[in-house]
Amino acid sequence: MKKPERILAEKLLQISAIKLQPNNPFVWASGWNSPIYNDNRRALSYPDLRNFIKVEFCRAILENFPEVEAIAGVATSAIAFGAIVADCLGLPYVYVRSTPKDHGLENLIEGNLKPGKKVVVIEDLVSTGGSSLKAVDVVRTFGCEVIGMTCLFNYQFPMAVKRFHEENVNLVALCNYSTMIEVAEETNYISQDEADELREWREDPANWYPNK
Repeated sequence: MKKPERILAEKLLQISAIKLQPNNPFVWASGWNSPIYNDNRRALSYPDLRNFIKVEFCRAILENFPEVEAIAGVATSAIAFGAIVADCLGLPYVYVRSTPKDHGLENLIEGNLKPGKKVVVIEDLVSTGGSSLKAVDVVRTFGCEVIGMTCLFNYQFPMAVKRFHEENVNLVALCNYSTMIEVAEETNYISQDEADELREWREDPANWYPNK
């Protein structure tokens, strides 16, 4: 029987939520050359996959953070995922903005979060960890305890691993970069040479460029 993370990797590749182009890299907003493009929001348009992701998020939370009292999604990509998971678990839900609203109450947290709650933060994608940990800091500053974070996909960058360790945040991913490469190679989505190139990129993404 296939493990859930391998099923998810296959599905994300099939619907082009993950695109791999090691010989014709994408350029991220940071300026990095990247052999991968990830848009997990595409999964929301596929009911069976959306339900699978919801169930896996709930399983991960109940197994790793059973004392959870509220769910917080990270804007904007994880808002929808967080909402369906909170609904399934029957828990209060809020989402965390990256910047305050420019009118009204200028909230960073949208919804009614009670201080003192034990919160699990839901993220769509973890790359360098900066924006994800900023959301954690917002929830902590509000007076709640972040007992962990779950994400749909984790790039497993060494810099992010270090950051999460330093911030004492337990990150649980439904799927990760290593598993995705294995699945992509096994299904002939990429060659062995391309897989090696993808692994090399993860170790030093800021300075990587394809070997042509």
